[in-house]
Amino acid sequence: MFVKGIASLLPLSLVAVYASPVAVQHSWSASTRRVPVMLGVMSRCPDALLCETLFDNVIPRVADKINISLAYIATLNASDTEFGVSCMHGSEECAGNVQQLCAAKYTPMRTWWEFVMCQNYHGRNHIGTSDVALKCARTARIDWEGSGVGQCAGSDGSGTGSEGVQLLKDSIRLTESLGITTSCTVVINSEKVCIHDGTWKRCENGHEVKDFVDQIEAAYQKLNGQSIGSN
Repeated sequence: MFVKGIASLLPLSLVAVYASPVAVQHSWSASTRRVPVMLGVMSRCPDALLCETLFDNVIPRVADKINISLAYIATLNASDTEFGVSCMHGSEECAGNVQQLCAAKYTPMRTWWEFVMCQNYHGRNHIGTSDVALKCARTARIDWEGSGVGQCAGSDGSGTGSEGVQLLKDSIRLTESLGITTSCTVVINSEKVCIHDGTWKRCENGHEVKDFVDQIEAAYQKLNGQSIGSN
């Protein structure tokens, strides 16, 4: 589960970011740029669960240097009356996508990431169900109604809230615009660096925890140049 000891939370709009204890010890320049890290996923996809489990170990090692998000792969479908979307693993996956997007919008990174990890822990065939969503909200200490997550995703935990469905459609448009078609696709600093589709593919710089950490560190140095060396 999420590594303990993360000391500070810096929520952004749709993506929330958390900082490691290292970040507390340094006075980073206000102009320091974090590395965007995106996982292109489907919430019920085995490859997504594998990627997210791996990144559960990557994130704490580079937490003060990244913005991380999940982006969802599905197909817009106007004839679908519930979501207006077709998800590869069924409507429950669409609901799971919505629940996770709403959690990411309204709670800090540590909180929504724990929510996702909790859903994964219950098994992919239970992701998107109302009972698991509400149970994982309690586990992640999300105030389902008071935080806005419930209104976004559906107060009953169904994942059919109108705001959440719109977030899903927007996320699908994003993955389409980026040409992300395979779950799980790892994108670091706008570059597709690795795919897990049954097995690891197109991972020129490796696919272990250390490999992703090294790639993020390199991207961070590239984004910030010599400015990071003065801190």
